[in-house]
Amino acid sequence: MAAQTPDMPSSTSELAVRREKLANLVEAGCDPFLITKYDVSDDSATIKANFDTYEHNLEAGKEGKIVSVAGRMVSRRVMGKASFVHLLDDSGKIQLYVRRDDVGEDVYASFKKWDVGDIIGVTGFVFATQTGEVSIHATSILLLAKSLLPLPEKFHGLTNTDMRYRQRYVDLIANPEVKDTFIKRSLIMREIRAYLDEKGFLEVDTPILTPFEIGANARPFYTHHNTLDMDMVLRIETELYLKRLIVGGMNRVYEVGRIFRNEGMDTRHNPEFTTVELYQAFTDYEGMMQIVEELYPRLAQRVCGTTQITYQGTELDLSHFERMTMAESVKRYAGVDYNDWTSHEDARAAAKALNVDVPADATKGLVLVELFDAFVEDKLVQPTIIYDYPVDNSPLAKRKPSQPEFTERFEYFICGMEFGNAFSELNDPIDQRQRFEAQVEAKRKENPDTPAQVDEDFLTALEYGMPPTGGLGFGVDRLVMLLTDSASIRDVLLFPTMKPIDG
Repeated sequence: MAAQTPDMPSSTSELAVRREKLANLVEAGCDPFLITKYDVSDDSATIKANFDTYEHNLEAGKEGKIVSVAGRMVSRRVMGKASFVHLLDDSGKIQLYVRRDDVGEDVYASFKKWDVGDIIGVTGFVFATQTGEVSIHATSILLLAKSLLPLPEKFHGLTNTDMRYRQRYVDLIANPEVKDTFIKRSLIMREIRAYLDEKGFLEVDTPILTPFEIGANARPFYTHHNTLDMDMVLRIETELYLKRLIVGGMNRVYEVGRIFRNEGMDTRHNPEFTTVELYQAFTDYEGMMQIVEELYPRLAQRVCGTTQITYQGTELDLSHFERMTMAESVKRYAGVDYNDWTSHEDARAAAKALNVDVPADATKGLVLVELFDAFVEDKLVQPTIIYDYPVDNSPLAKRKPSQPEFTERFEYFICGMEFGNAFSELNDPIDQRQRFEAQVEAKRKENPDTPAQVDEDFLTALEYGMPPTGGLGFGVDRLVMLLTDSASIRDVLLFPTMKPIDG
């Protein structure tokens, strides 16, 4: 028997009754699960949208257009020899009028024993009721699948979010508007691909299973490959494989990739999430800024119909991104000027004066990042690009020639959330090796048993020569949250990660 969850109003007796009904159908030779197909000619939205083109003048003796629809019976009112039913299909809901004299006495008698939640197929002609509701007058009706669990009692507006996330299939039935979010998600993905394809980028796939921790500074998930008898890691980014392709002469590549990070969970983070990473040869982070500033207004216009959107009550203008260096932003919001620091000690003293804790050996660059996190990020409500990050926390970005302590890196923020990360990619294999080794050493200080190691194959690729390259990565899930006005990342994931009910 299926496990029950809060808000699922099913009793043992009700479940038994439904199973008994199914057993009776099977015994009578009417097992609905043996039906393999049903020819559907129309859906509810199309019928309603094109109602005026159908012949439906019943007073003149003309029946409306004959249609066949299929979906879930979500309500029923039996009135003796006739019944009104609402059917929910892929595009919406439509009313059915089912009369004994039209479908046959035996069929109607069986129909009255069906349950709300059952999947049915109906053929009939289109008409409008006296109240003007577009409906289908059934001439035949067929049970296509039996629902053995009842729909929730609170059919509209389920408030138990735990159940909604765990059983998205119930959520989609009970709250059809939820489906709009995922339709928009699909549209967003199509538009992203269309934009990048128009720009000459090639979509590729790279490995999800990697031999060791590669790239970004994040905690991975581990697994074991039985045939090779080796531990493997679920990827935490797609970057290094994509840059290998740049080395190989594929000058514009991107991947829509599933990423896995064994870290915290909250309204903005899920252990597995979707990113888009793209790399373009012979450009820099300025070229990536232009992509962001073109892509986001386009997505807003296509998905929301305007670049002026509202997210959780805040009005946003996605047609414009302000640009600031990290040092400029810290000066504006924290009142501290990076250029006044003549030493690392000066930087640590500035942090202490602002009551910001930093490590005893923190460099000027790391102090700048800490002050940015403490005073700036949550102030970046309107779309803002923050660029020129310290080299201390940007191991894969190219140094800024005029200021070697900084890198040509930017992140962009909306409503206090970081949405993407971009670099002028580091292509110096000697510099890259030094940064990789420093990164691994730092991890070993935290955990002497860490399996982290330098990616020697990637360094070999760089030694063959990688052209100047701009790279950009952004999270799809937060972007969908923004464009659908969703408060939590779980609202834009069909099946978010959840702990099993039984623990």
